[in-house]
Amino acid sequence: MNALIAKNITKRYTNHTALDSVSITIPEKTIYGLLGPNGAGKTTLIRIINQIINSDSGEISVFGQPLHSKHVEIIGYLPEERGLYKKMKVGDQLLYLAQLKGLSKKEALARIKVWLDKFEIRDWWHKKVEDLSKGMAQKVQFISTVLHEPKLIILDEPFSGFDPVNAQLITEQILELKEKGSTIIFSTHRMETVESLCDHIALINKSKKILEGPKKQVKDQFRSNTFIVEHRGNHFSLPADRYELIKQETIEDNLFSSTLKARDGIKGNQVIRDIIDITEVHSFQEKIPSMADIFISLVKGEGDEALKKHLLEL
Repeated sequence: MNALIAKNITKRYTNHTALDSVSITIPEKTIYGLLGPNGAGKTTLIRIINQIINSDSGEISVFGQPLHSKHVEIIGYLPEERGLYKKMKVGDQLLYLAQLKGLSKKEALARIKVWLDKFEIRDWWHKKVEDLSKGMAQKVQFISTVLHEPKLIILDEPFSGFDPVNAQLITEQILELKEKGSTIIFSTHRMETVESLCDHIALINKSKKILEGPKKQVKDQFRSNTFIVEHRGNHFSLPADRYELIKQETIEDNLFSSTLKARDGIKGNQVIRDIIDITEVHSFQEKIPSMADIFISLVKGEGDEALKKHLLEL
């Protein structure tokens, strides 16, 4: 089953189209990266899913049912602009928010204690939010988002304000929530996090969806059959009808790095067989575009072929 299907979602304001017939499909129990530059329409789509605003047209289903007000109890939302009550104490705040999501006071208290222990912040119970640092408040906000064990979790820039240690802690919790069966929509500008966490991605730019699919499939789409070989000696003669030597660099005395583009249809194993007889190979790898490469190129409007050419030049 899919956790969420959005079909032809459109949202217009007076002089601006925020979403232009956007459709996405989010498989259940996955981490789904919702990507795009500022102003692309990501936050508008997230707000529509959370029923904060309505779309002008289109439809959304959640776990096979049309989106309904009752779904608020199975959705957890961490907005980019945090929304804690600054004068409330941490424990009182978490208890209040948990009860809003349908938990009894007894169950809420038990779960709050588990999460505060997990983050080693039990002594924050009586601290006011206004006395917390940005990172500390972020931890409290994250706990409030997942306390009711939502089936669908929406995280908008969840690592904002975190140092590397706490970012790793949150990463571990996100992966654990996935393992327990939650589906996570993950909106971020941090492409290294997309690389490490996301199973599927969608890229929205200028109100339109321009790319969607499993992360590996998306990256495979932009492969250019280019390989990097570290070898002894700069003599490198390969059939011109099969290979193009893009560049060659000196690593150290008599050790070189050569970037080769193989003709379509020539696989890595064949490349190794062709070069191993003519040089002493120290390392061999295929050059695969990163999500950052793909994001930057498509947002700039360069397209598939321009991206592949750009990767050859790196």
